[in-house]
Amino acid sequence: MTGDIHERGRAAVTAAPGAQAALDYYLIKPAADADGAPAEAIVVEEFTLTDDFRTVGLDTAGWTAADGDWWSSAAFGRAMREDPGLRARVRAVSRPEAEAAHRGLGGGELPGETRLRALFRDHQPLPDSPPLRLTPPRVPDGFHDTRVYRVLFAGEPRLPLLADVVALAGEAGAPGTRVVGAGELRADPDVFTWEIRRIGPGVACCLDLTAHLGTASSQALGPLLRGLTTAMRHAGPVPVTVERFS
Repeated sequence: MTGDIHERGRAAVTAAPGAQAALDYYLIKPAADADGAPAEAIVVEEFTLTDDFRTVGLDTAGWTAADGDWWSSAAFGRAMREDPGLRARVRAVSRPEAEAAHRGLGGGELPGETRLRALFRDHQPLPDSPPLRLTPPRVPDGFHDTRVYRVLFAGEPRLPLLADVVALAGEAGAPGTRVVGAGELRADPDVFTWEIRRIGPGVACCLDLTAHLGTASSQALGPLLRGLTTAMRHAGPVPVTVERFS
């Protein structure tokens, strides 16, 4: 049943390694409601991850159409997450969409990812700590390990864009609804469940993932976290950090 989705969600994500671009791409629009207008800038980001997928750093680089130059700025990466006005102008896109925007704005071919990483010159360290284990983890019978992760996002998702990732709660659109949807993936021998939660209406949200691992390998976990985070980014919110609770 590898890659099959259980009945609680029809997620367009899998636990299988894929050919996804490793970097995150965004367009910066001139105004929050300017979906049809040309972008002002292209932003490329990458989180630094530990072996167990916690975030410990962020690199941000961008290309501005007005001057045609690439730049690197940790301050801009922070502003994308802290400034609601700027965040409203941010649109997550795929690499092909970023390539098309770069050509359309007169920048020619978008550099490859190796070259883009060489542009990261202003690294932003992020707080990190090992998982806090107040009690021994509750590992269900038949599993080797259980891990709990939280992916924190700035902003709130556009719920209709999450229908392929979670089964939306009946009252998901109500600002007071905290858990807006849930999903589950069985990728033998592992089982993954997740929920999307509001953390203050319009301010922040998170994706809480519980991973029941059937073996000592966490090979399936990284691609799934990546896929879920990408789906959330394309629904609007900007990822801030990945924490591990157990």
